[in-house]
Amino acid sequence: MGGGHEGSTTYKGVTLHHPKRWHTVTGKGLCAIMWFWVLYRAKQDGPVVLGWRHPWEGHDDHSHGHGDKH
Repeated sequence: MGGGHEGSTTYKGVTLHHPKRWHTVTGKGLCAIMWFWVLYRAKQDGPVVLGWRHPWEGHDDHSHGHGDKH
């Protein structure tokens, strides 16, 4: 059924078709974006997750005219 497909491998009765080039390139691109995002979030949130600092620490530089009323 379906005839002989080019670019496929049969192993123990299971036929696996090779992915098209755009599938491979898109998958690698999305994988790279995922890892960039994971490493960016690790840089931003790592000390809090590891318990090295509290989440409310490190906000000393936001002087938006609040004064000392906090």
